[in-house]
Order: sequence, then C-alpha cells, then structure tokens
Amino acid sequence: MSFQAYLDNIKTKTGKSADDFKKLAAKKGLLKPGVKATQITDWLKEEFELGHGHAMAIYKYLKENP
Repeated sequence: MSFQAYLDNIKTKTGKSADDFKKLAAKKGLLKPGVKATQITDWLKEEFELGHGHAMAIYKYLKENP
C-alpha cells in the first residue's frame, strides 16, 4: 500500500485529512520538540481507533510536514 493510500484510508475512516490531524496534534501540544512517536500513535489509536500502521503514517506526515 502506498503512503497516499494510507492517508486516503484514514480520511475515509475518520473524515479527517492529514492536515486536520496536524491541527489537532498542535492543539494537544504533540508537535513540540521531545514528543515521542508513541505519544502520538497512542493518541491516534485511542481517540480515532486507528491501527498501528495508520497511526504511524500520520506520525510520519507530522514529522515530514512541520
């Protein structure tokens, strides 16, 4: 599965784009230096019921698009 396919599937499941997750993560303080990947993926899994692979795709997007 391509990276874009992961993002498309996430939007289908949650109704939120990668940029929407970026805004939500910023409001939660998860884009600050020192925040671990686990903190972000745990949040995505708990709040949006994403699987590990999809949560990691959002994490990657957040890190590559500051």
